[in-house]
Formats: sequence, structure tokens, C-alpha cells
Amino acid sequence: MKTTLLAPILSVLLVLGITTTVTAADVNLPENMVWSCYDVGSSGYVQVSAVANAFLKTYDLRVRMMSSGTSIGRLTPLVTGRASVAFLGNEAFFAAQGGYDFATYKWGPQDLRTVIGIPTSYPLVTTLKSGIKEVKDLKGKRVAWIVGNPSTNIKLTGILAFANLTWDDVKKVEFPSYSDGLKALVQGNVDAAGASPTASILYELESSSQGIFFPQLDPHDEAGWQRLRVYAPFSFPYLESVGAGIKKDQPRWLMGYRYPVVTVRADADPEFVKNLIQALDETYPLYKDAASSMPLWNLKESSGTPVDVPFHPGAIAYLKEKGLWTDAHQAWNDEKVAWMEQLKEKWKLAVTEGKAKKMDKTEFSNYWMKQLETN
Repeated sequence: MKTTLLAPILSVLLVLGITTTVTAADVNLPENMVWSCYDVGSSGYVQVSAVANAFLKTYDLRVRMMSSGTSIGRLTPLVTGRASVAFLGNEAFFAAQGGYDFATYKWGPQDLRTVIGIPTSYPLVTTLKSGIKEVKDLKGKRVAWIVGNPSTNIKLTGILAFANLTWDDVKKVEFPSYSDGLKALVQGNVDAAGASPTASILYELESSSQGIFFPQLDPHDEAGWQRLRVYAPFSFPYLESVGAGIKKDQPRWLMGYRYPVVTVRADADPEFVKNLIQALDETYPLYKDAASSMPLWNLKESSGTPVDVPFHPGAIAYLKEKGLWTDAHQAWNDEKVAWMEQLKEKWKLAVTEGKAKKMDKTEFSNYWMKQLETN
């Protein structure tokens, strides 16, 4: 059941002591929604909670958050229809290509679309003591590899490629978790790792005798970015001004990507998606100060490309009304939709081949991942 609710934004903001010129508007969304997101304690959970609270205060819409610590756990509610929206990381890209956890007969390429994607950075972090100033200086150095974490590893693989390096050029040191890799960096057991610049442990590194340093990625190095995007096509140059060891007046050019990506299925009702992005836009004044990353939810920042999956037509319609959708955006979107259609056809052939040769789950997964290398 859907209902049209008048959004008393101004009165809500006055109660909260926030002054704004936002005008009330009609938003047509279900009274109760289910959103899939990262697990409790994550930055993603904090951000989604703030948005859900803003929806409740503004439109009296109630959101049930289904949190999960795994990519499969976050995608399953969305693809089965139990959740109408998912707040994802790079698993949106992996699911769209049917890669890694999704390289199974059961999954394969998923037809997903973006509503908005919030820009952030995921740089290579080293220590001042290491003497590593540029990515090329990693040659022969110890670099953390996180077992079973393709989101981290694919970004680091791309950063190495930026400097014409591969994992064969460095000493790969394996760790069972993201936090273990960062602890090893603090303890001096590796020379570099990948991390969010705002990770709490990096502030510990900054204040230690080791010091902290982020090698920059020159935004004008087109060849380097082209090599990086072979592995992480969702990446872009990002001028980071927040994080351990980073000063606002001395920002660093790092690898940008989008997290969270507000994601829906491709077959989601365009009117629902248009109303959803409108609600995200209208309630922005309520949630923008909930966390350090929340100001980047404004549409000028969160409607850019590249992103993990194409934008949904409903979102595009609203962005056009706001003057935020350009011909360049449309060209990128059309290219990515075509890419996904090609993948789906390739997947059908792969499944036929896999079943004909009676490949088991592991054999088929390896076979499909090799197919992706040629796409």
C-alpha cells in the first residue's frame, strides 16, 4: 500500500534548531520499507540509520534495516524482493559482473542500478619511516593482501597497476582480515596496506614513531588511471581533505570510489526511485551532520560517474530536473548498460558450457572469472 504524505520539513528542522529554506513537498513512498545495509558498527550502518531517521521525522515513513557483514547477505534481500533498497559497497560491481562470491550457478550477473553513490577514498597507506613516497617505490616492499576480500585487493591491484607494478613486483603478505593488515602496518610488519583514511587505527599510526603517509595518484596521469581502471573501473581521482595525517589545507590526490552506493534492482518502479531520490535530497539538511562523511550525500557530489553500476531511469529523471545530469553522464550510463547486457549473454553461454562439462562449483567459478578477464 502506498500513500502520499505532505512533508513538513520546515517544522521538523525548526524543532531540531536547524535553519533552512527547504519547502515542503509531496513524496510518494511506501509507509514501511526494508533496506539492506552493512552490519552494526560500520560507517555504512551509521549513515543509513541517519537517513532512515530523517525519513521517519519528515514523512513518517518507517524503515526496517536488514544488516549483514557479507556481500551475499546484503544482496539476497534486494534480489529476492524482501528489501526495496540496498546500501552497498563494491559488491554492487561484483554482483553486476557475477564475480567472486557471485560467480556461481545460483548467482551470476545481477541487474542492479544506482540511485546515488557517495564519493570517498581508499588509498594506499604507508609509513613515513618506510621512505615510500610514490606508488612505484613499492617495488620489493611488503604489501598487505587480505584473504577473501576482493573489494580491498582489487583496489590495491589497481593502485599497483597505476605505477606499472603487479603483485609479482612486491612481497605479498597475506592476512585473514582488513584490521589485521592495518595492525601489521602499525607494528612494522608490512610496508603498505589499503585503508580508509579515517580508519581509527590510522590515527594511532599517525601518532606513532612510524608516522603515516599517503602516496598520491596524479590526476593528470591518464595512462596510469587507464591501467588502474582495468581492475577498478568504478574508481576516479579524488582530492581527499579528511583523514589521519591529512590536513584540509594540504589535501592528497587519492583513489576515489563510492560508498555507500544506494542501489535498487533494474526493474524497480521508476516512480518509486524518483520519489526515493527526491526524499534523499529533501531530507539532506536533517542528516548531513550525522557523520563526517554525510555532507557528501548532497546530490552535486553523489550523482557523479563513474560508479559501480548504471543509474536507474527514475534517478536520472530527477537529476535532469535538478540540472545535474549531463550528456557525459548519459554516455557513461549507456556504455555501462550495454556492458551489463553483454555480460548476461556471455553468462548464458558460460552456464551452458559449465553444465555440459559437468563443472563443479569451484571449477565453474574459476572458469567464469577467466571469462571476465576478457570482457
